[in-house]
Order: sequence, then structure tokens, then C-alpha cells
Amino acid sequence: MALTDNFGRSIHDLRISITDRCNYKCVYCRTGNSGAAYAELPFKDYLRMARILVGLGITKLRLTGGEPLLRKGIIEFIRDLSKLRTLGGQKPEIALTTNGHLLAEIAQPLKDAGLDRVTISMDAVDAERFARITRVPNGYESVLAGVRASSKAGLDPVKINCVLLRGFNEDQIVNFGKFSREENVVVRFIEFMPLEEDRVWTPEIVVTLDEILLRMAEFMPLEEIPHERSETARRYRFADGVGEIGIIAPVSHPFCGHCSRIRITSDGKLRTCLFSVWDHDLHELMRRGANDQKLEEFILNVVQKKEERHHIGEPGFIPASRTMVHIGG
Repeated sequence: MALTDNFGRSIHDLRISITDRCNYKCVYCRTGNSGAAYAELPFKDYLRMARILVGLGITKLRLTGGEPLLRKGIIEFIRDLSKLRTLGGQKPEIALTTNGHLLAEIAQPLKDAGLDRVTISMDAVDAERFARITRVPNGYESVLAGVRASSKAGLDPVKINCVLLRGFNEDQIVNFGKFSREENVVVRFIEFMPLEEDRVWTPEIVVTLDEILLRMAEFMPLEEIPHERSETARRYRFADGVGEIGIIAPVSHPFCGHCSRIRITSDGKLRTCLFSVWDHDLHELMRRGANDQKLEEFILNVVQKKEERHHIGEPGFIPASRTMVHIGG
């Protein structure tokens, strides 16, 4: 029986953070002063968790960080994940979210190991602006090389995630539209959420879905295209059919009612929502010697506690117990 929560939502997407470390210090994410805060587990422990969860109905696996390409052994881990089989007897879909800095040389080996898709975080298509956001000099060319290597390797569709902050990079919207068309990638804009380390979020900083559409229409008209019910992004293509834009709008257009995700943090905690105020310690059970049946029972019980929705912007909103980099993108 596939995993289902207390609100009848099918839970089939699992995100596994394999490290809390990152080689970037993006201004909307890290303060710049703090590094990794939580432990990394051996890959065999993540593999066991994934195996059990795939056996309970998970069909999509996404590896995140921090920056997952900092982990030595990631190619072998993906090869092991690709040997798992879903309840329907298929290989699970395996994806990776990365900042792309180390991707160019490893894209083809990742594909050969069983990786299906890659999403690259990229918040400007201007080298100087990119350096200001990431606080890493000369990173833009490395990431661009990673984008192109991923396309060449067949990690399609290559997706580019851009977090927009008012007064900082919203002037990049049209440039990203052009980038999508020129590089044949899917660009996805993400509304800024209150998950950064220094907790500076306010509603005024958010560049909303409606504003993004208006700005892009000044460049070229967009038309909405169908998307899966559980997809987080609203999808659009340009009127001439060249280039695709996605908009993930958890603040202005929440999609909690269709959420299909759960997450495992780098230190082995199960989280049912980005904005959870609780972690559920799956790894501690493993450390104590729990068998697979006990782990399954624990997971089923936790999934039943999945939150109905987040409460961003509402009176009494309680921030998540971890910031984004310590949860996994």
C-alpha cells in the first residue's frame, strides 16, 4: 500500500540531504558566519532509509544538501539507489539539486550511474551579480559549464532554480527568460520563504507569481501548460513554443493541499514539511538496532502527522525548527 497521510495525500516524493556543508554562502540562505551544523551519515544508512521508504510507496528520490556534490562517493550512492525498485517494479526516479559549481566534470558519470535529472540553483545570469549573491568570486562560469555539461549528458530537462528577492535580483527575470530560450533549460522562479539563517524575511521582499508573469510578459507572452497535481511549479511556455518557465509560489499561491513530499535531513531526521517545528529521529532508531519492520512502523506513524499546510504570513506564524540549508533544498 502506498504511503498516504491523514489528509488523503499520496506521499511519493522523498528528499534526502546528504550533507549540511556548502561551498556557497548565498545571501538569502546563510549569514556567512555559520557553517555546517549537523552530522553526515554513511551512505549505507541513507540507502537503508531509501530502501524502506521505496518499499512503502516512494517513487521519486531527490538528493540535496547543503551542496551534495561535496560528498565523496555520491556516484556510487546513486548507482546503489538505481538498483532499488518501487512497488510497481520500476527504478525510482532519481534527481539531484546542486549549486552546479562542481557539476561540469561529474555530470556524465552521474548520468551513467543512474541519475535522471538535475536542478541547478542559480540566482543571476550576470557574473558580477552572481558573485554578490553567492559571495564566491568567479563562480558563474563554473555553474554555466555545469548547466551545459548536464544538457550534453542528457539529464533532461535541466532545471534552473532562481530565488527572487525584491531590490536584489528581480531585474533578472527577463534575462532568465532569455537564458531559458538560449540554453534550452527550464527556469523556475521561487518565491522567497522565511527559511534563511538570519530570519530577515518579510512579505515585502517576496516577488510574487503574478508580478513575475507581468514582468515576463513585457518581454514575450506566456501561456500556461498543464502540470501534475502534486507538482510544486506552475508551468508556462513562451508563445512561440521556445523556452519554459516555472513558478513555485508557496507564499502567494500555496500548494499544500497537493503536497507529496517528505524529507530526511543529513543527520537522519524525518521531516514532513519544510516548516515543521519537529524532527522525527529515524536514525536514532537505526542506531539502536531497530529492524526494518520497526522502522516502517515509525515512518507510517510520522507520515500520519504530516501538517495540513504552512502558515507563512499569518499571525502567530512559528518559523521552522531548522533553516533551509540545514533541512535540504
